[in-house]
Amino acid sequence: MQDVPLLISRILTHGSSIHGTSQVTTWTGEPEPHRRSFAEVGARAAQLAHALREDLGVAGDERVATLMWNNAEHVEAYFAIPSMGAILHTLNLRLPADQLTFIVGHAADRVVIANGSLLPLLAPLLPHLKTVEHVVVSGPGDRTALEGSHARVHEYEDLIAGKPTTYDWPELDERQAASMCYTSGTTGDPKGVLYSHRSIYLHSMQVNMAQSMGLTDQDTSLVVVPQFHVNAWGLPHATFMTGVNMLMPDRFLQPAPLAEMIERERPTHAAAVPTIWQGLLGELTAKPRDVSSLTQVTIGGSACPP
Repeated sequence: MQDVPLLISRILTHGSSIHGTSQVTTWTGEPEPHRRSFAEVGARAAQLAHALREDLGVAGDERVATLMWNNAEHVEAYFAIPSMGAILHTLNLRLPADQLTFIVGHAADRVVIANGSLLPLLAPLLPHLKTVEHVVVSGPGDRTALEGSHARVHEYEDLIAGKPTTYDWPELDERQAASMCYTSGTTGDPKGVLYSHRSIYLHSMQVNMAQSMGLTDQDTSLVVVPQFHVNAWGLPHATFMTGVNMLMPDRFLQPAPLAEMIERERPTHAAAVPTIWQGLLGELTAKPRDVSSLTQVTIGGSACPP
């Protein structure tokens, strides 16, 4: 019987090879969304790992922060960072500035990967983020907000360009930390919570069980629940296990664009909190659209109103 550690790198390798044609589709607000195959995500995750290690000096179990929406680049970071042995630290962009400042300092993040559209949030914090040495920017957004920063600014695409598309992922201890989130709404300062490779792997298997979400490679999941919130309920990892296509809304979380992407991209599953569904219901009541492709929704965070 095989005895192998349950590592995120194994999920990545499996998804990008066995389910290489499955897709991560990122909504852009343009006539066509951006589509990237699992095979491409796997190759780019390897390139990102090389860049983090060789260019930015990420070593050991160092924390690498992300300040990002749900999109393909965030999925690449989801796999690259823990697979190389570092710890993915997703920053909750809904938290107030003082808490984000505390969290980054407490985690001692040296590298922050951020979406360009979130630079107006990040830029005012940077003078107070004494540990941050590098900011990697992905996607559209005004870079001038970072002018004069003490941190070096890198373009995501430039950073990974030309890097090898394969990586010799290390054989880690499955109980090693893979990702971390910080609490909100608690007494005192936020507290860091760590997820091990093993816990993420086992949770992903549970998500894919028939009694849970039970999705297959014939499904497309609209992942509205944020990637900075409890690992997006495990969907980025679970989908790579079974080849489920992912539809990522990026910053377009308002009812109107969500209704449009459901009608156009025809997801069979969606995951979000009740407030999202209430807003979408109001939108569809006022402006009906064809959302008949949805056969299952996953709701969490609070009880769904009747």
